Amino acid sequence: MKIEDIKEGFDHLRDSVAEGWQRLRHSASSALTRFTSGETSSLPARSEVDDEYYWPGHSWSMLEGDVFEDDARFVVRIELPGIEKEDLTIDVQDGSLYIRGEKRFERETTEGRWRVLQCAYGNFRRVVPLPGPVLADKAEANYHNGVLKIVLPKAAPSRPGARTIKVT
Repeated sequence: MKIEDIKEGFDHLRDSVAEGWQRLRHSASSALTRFTSGETSSLPARSEVDDEYYWPGHSWSMLEGDVFEDDARFVVRIELPGIEKEDLTIDVQDGSLYIRGEKRFERETTEGRWRVLQCAYGNFRRVVPLPGPVLADKAEANYHNGVLKIVLPKAAPSRPGARTIKVT
């Protein structure tokens, strides 16, 4: 094997990893959500947790979602495990859907130590840009099995139509 072949293999590997990282950053960047502790969070103190990456009140989580569109509506699904529907607020502003809420921490009833604390707790805000104008006053939302589903009727449904274009 020649040095040029090894170099080409490394270049291909580097390009592959860079492309994969760019795709991950692009597709997941809006799903990465910051959680901040609120008055009712009651998170354990740093001294109560052995996890070296735990920092109370400053955590991140992926609140992944999907946006579906048909002729009449947009359907947004966001995964929000461990959150009570009463702790959610949904608004439409400036062409975006704002989902706010709080995930509350529940303490164990026995004495002991936290070895790992990886879940995010506290207040969060997730913003989903909408692909077009919606009738926010006619929107509907339901929350089932940790998934929030919001149906937003379009303000002006687009219907594909035929049009002849003259070539000059």
